Amino acid sequence: MVPMISTFVLAIVLGIVAVFLFWIVYLYNRMVTLRNRINNAWSQIDVQIRRRYDLIPNLVETVKGYAAHEKQVFQKVTEARASMAAATTVAEQAQAQNQITQALKSLFAVAEAYPQLKANENFMMLQEELSGTESKIAYARQFYNDTVMAFNTLIQSFPARMLAPAFGFTERDYFPMDEAAREPVKVQF
Repeated sequence: MVPMISTFVLAIVLGIVAVFLFWIVYLYNRMVTLRNRINNAWSQIDVQIRRRYDLIPNLVETVKGYAAHEKQVFQKVTEARASMAAATTVAEQAQAQNQITQALKSLFAVAEAYPQLKANENFMMLQEELSGTESKIAYARQFYNDTVMAFNTLIQSFPARMLAPAFGFTERDYFPMDEAAREPVKVQF
């Protein structure tokens, strides 16, 4: 009878070990999936930011033709665009996005004073493209932050909290928004 009990105990122990290993594999795969979603979401933000980055010079040149004396506004837009290109981390990118948002608000405020500019077909097309891009950036930013929240929640929760450091998973930063930039960019006249 003793060998039968030891076989039964061995089977239970092996079953528990197997369940534990499957659980570890599941948690690891879940963390990898969320990490990859975060990376993908960041790439989507980057694509839209680059699109906006490419639209800005055309928009500035169009406005310059009508409001050449507004050099300070054009300088702010140019500086904000340069900081956007130099940003590498989430925090730097967020700060650069907030700068560009403020600079674009100033640019559109200048455009308000020129009715003939508002009627310009090229300006209207650029304005529409920028508006669409701003919406896409907002959506991509929300998706990124939602994914970061799910990832951070998982790795902070028990029992994943014990495994995450062992596999090199650390908290990710949210894509924050500056308080002054909480108002939407006004692109409709």
